[in-house]
Order: sequence, then structure tokens, then C-alpha cells
Amino acid sequence: MPNFFFEREARTASSECYTIMETGEPVGRLDLHFTRTMVHGTLVVAESLTQESIQELVEIIDEDIVDAVGIDREELVVHVHQGRDLGVYSNQEFGAAENGHPPAGA
Repeated sequence: MPNFFFEREARTASSECYTIMETGEPVGRLDLHFTRTMVHGTLVVAESLTQESIQELVEIIDEDIVDAVGIDREELVVHVHQGRDLGVYSNQEFGAAENGHPPAGA
């Protein structure tokens, strides 16, 4: 049985973002958006996770994370995407030198 835990990255009045960890390694990302009656989630998981692990994650999200927020919601909808992580991009890095080399055209 996988041992997942969640590291909160950001929280607003109507949303939360988490990195999903398993045995010290990131295996996914969760974005939750709260409305008055529903919670919408986007779950992005590593290619290595099985359907059983994904179902377990959705149950943990429903029972431990969404319920802990205390919103009286009628429904949780989770969109699940599975693939490989290509990296994290930031507008602060677009003009920065990469590996000691200036950006193309500089």
C-alpha cells in the first residue's frame, strides 16, 4: 500500500495546491478549487502510479484534505492526468542564462 503525503504549496480563499509525495519523492500535483457547493480538482500523477494508487489518492483527497477544509460541499470532481514531469517554469527564468550560456539571440 502506497504511503502518500501532501505538501501544501499555496493556499487562497478558494483554492489550494499540493505536491504529492511518496517515500520522499514527488509523484504528483494536486490543485483544488472550492465553490459554494462543489470542489473541483486537477490531479496530475507520475506515469509509474497504478490505477489502484490513483483511486487511493482520490479517496485520500476526498476524506482527508477536502473534508478537513470544512466546506459543506455536495460533490467532488477530480480530473486526473497521468504522464511525466517536464519541469517547473517561471517567468523569472525565461531570460536567464542556462548552464552558463546566454539565451539564444543574446
